[in-house]
Amino acid sequence: MYVVELSLRLSPMPIAVERKELEAAQALFAEVRQAIESGHPKVFDLSCEKDEHKQVSLLSSEILAVQTYEKSAGGGGGKRPGFSLES
Repeated sequence: MYVVELSLRLSPMPIAVERKELEAAQALFAEVRQAIESGHPKVFDLSCEKDEHKQVSLLSSEILAVQTYEKSAGGGGGKRPGFSLES
């Protein structure tokens, strides 16, 4: 599974949807990135491939960042997704 995570303006919690294939995650990442760059608000209707009943609609002008990462099967002890400074 691959996770596409969106950080929203004035929201402490990101929105995350899962894709089964890397290509699908990369395509969604590119679509969101293009919408952010265009500057024209667009409504995204997203659903999670793991749980298809999980749906969300959001406005592209409220997206601050998008990232994609592979969801590990282990669930613990691994590196946290995203960007961070490690000492």
